[in-house]
Parts: sequence; C-alpha cells; structure tokens
Amino acid sequence: MHVETLTYEADGLSMRSEFFVDTSKPGTRPGVLVFPEAFGLGEHAIEIAQKLAELGYAALACDLHGDAALITDFPRLMGLMGPLREDASAIRARCQGALTALVTQDTVDPSKVFAIGYCFGGSMAFELARDGADLLGAVSIHGGLTTPDPDGAAKVKARLLVLIGSADSQVDASARAAFEAEMHKAGTVDWRMNIYGGVVHSFTNPAADHFGQLDVFRYDANADARSWKETIEFFTDVLG
Repeated sequence: MHVETLTYEADGLSMRSEFFVDTSKPGTRPGVLVFPEAFGLGEHAIEIAQKLAELGYAALACDLHGDAALITDFPRLMGLMGPLREDASAIRARCQGALTALVTQDTVDPSKVFAIGYCFGGSMAFELARDGADLLGAVSIHGGLTTPDPDGAAKVKARLLVLIGSADSQVDASARAAFEAEMHKAGTVDWRMNIYGGVVHSFTNPAADHFGQLDVFRYDANADARSWKETIEFFTDVLG
C-alpha cells in the first residue's frame, strides 16, 4: 500500500491530506475524496480511505482546517465552523483543492471520481457536487443536507446518495424535506436517500459514544455496516 501526504493550497490554507493507493495493481483506478467530520482529519477518515484503497480505489483522506489540524476543543471548533457553514465559496474552495490534488495523481482516472463525507464532510461532498464538479457520485453519511446556495443543485452532475438516521437531531426531518424540495426544484439530479430507523448522528464513528450524549451522538454497528455496504454498492452501480 502506497501512502503519501499530499500538500496543496486551498481557501488560503496549507492543506495536508493523506493519499492511499495499492500500487501493486497497474494502471489508473477510480478516485475517492473522503471528507472528515467537523473536527478535521482524524483516524476515522484515514481508516475509510485505507479501506477504499484495499478495494482498488485511490483514496484521499482530506484535510479540513489546514495543516491536518484536528480540533477537539468545542468552543474553538464552533467558532470556526459557524462562519464556514454559511460560506459555500469557502467550503467549495477547500473541496476543489482536494479534488485537484487527487486527480493529478498518475494512478487516478480523473473521469471516475467520487466524493464521500461524514457529518460536516457530507456537507462538503455535496457542496462540491453543487459546484458542478466532475464527479460520478457523492455520498453524504450522517451529513448536513442544507446549503447556503440551494440554487447550486442545478449544476450537480454527480449521482447523490444520502445515508441518514431517522432520529438524527442534527439533520432532522425538516432538513431532509428541504433537501428533497431542493432536488425536486432542480429537477435534473439523480439522487436517493436511505433512512435508518431509530439511528442518531455519527453512527459510523465508534468514538461518538465518548461525547456522553447517546441520544444525539451514538455509534451503531449495524447502521455502520449497512452504510459501508451501500456506499460500495453505489460506487459499483455508478461505474456500471
């Protein structure tokens, strides 16, 4: 397994993302951007990228805050994320920087690229799609669905997959309904949404239970396994 830190500039930040590819297999292969939770590039996103590389993809676990910072201080994190959530151009700039870094690797087929994201990373994957990026597909896993630029849906080229818990208080039924209305208004997006009954936020991350708010953040092994299976099946279906 080849592992390399890719450095690039995006949104005025120096980004350090982790690239995984199995170089024992010749030629190019589909690429996947893996956008992390709001805390930044941590073990969860890195493990997902490595698993994707083992399946034959070239995967980039993407920096979010610059310098591969992992921010666990909640007041500081909220101070950063509040303005960022409302700034589509900043989110998209960070995503586009990662996309460029990925597709310029000689092991990546630039015509076969996906983006997936967890929590805020799901918002990032969909904002990149709303920016008209040349993606085959984008997956939001317990990710935010609202956007500062709902008219951007008209530019989406990718097929979209939402994997969400029915009891997710961070992305509740009203957010799901707003996303559905956004997609219907655009009228051109191939999208689907899978809802896991009784599942709350952060269901793919075993560390979620450490927050001590199990009614809000809780790991769910069954939903985690299903979301992984459905993500890989989605990739396979899109690739034909």
